[in-house]
Amino acid sequence: MMKIITFKSRSVPVYYTNEQAASVEQLHHKLREMELNFDFRKKWKRISKVEVVREVAIFQYSDGTKLYLEVS
Repeated sequence: MMKIITFKSRSVPVYYTNEQAASVEQLHHKLREMELNFDFRKKWKRISKVEVVREVAIFQYSDGTKLYLEVS
């Protein structure tokens, strides 16, 4: 499944399976926590998509590199 998530006026697609719907909600809460983290906000500008696997959000940059974030 796919869902669009918006953070700091930038929307990114989030890919997940039906079993991971709760983790996507946790991702929303984690992004709110990271709102004041300047380093993460700079990184968010280059994110092209997010994939949620179990309790980990995998942020993929446009150049193919990845950032892993535990959402639980």
